[in-house]
Amino acid sequence: MLAYELPERVVLSCDIGPTWQVESDPEKSSEAEVRFIAETPERTRVELEHRGLDRHGDKWEGLRDGVASTDGWPLYLQWYGEMLD
Repeated sequence: MLAYELPERVVLSCDIGPTWQVESDPEKSSEAEVRFIAETPERTRVELEHRGLDRHGDKWEGLRDGVASTDGWPLYLQWYGEMLD
């Protein structure tokens, strides 16, 4: 956890490298920021920004493609929304 500023946002270190193994070097980790934006008293928009993927080094594009696929961030955000319904 890099930042915890509820109810507005959290920032997480993403320590999984291009080979889908744990990355122990923090200089080679990306960050995922999740923002919570109140649109109405009953509705909150969730925005996700995964940045710094190039810090993972060679083959970082495969990691980007994986988290952008239907089995990556879109799926996890869907599950999150379903848990809160």
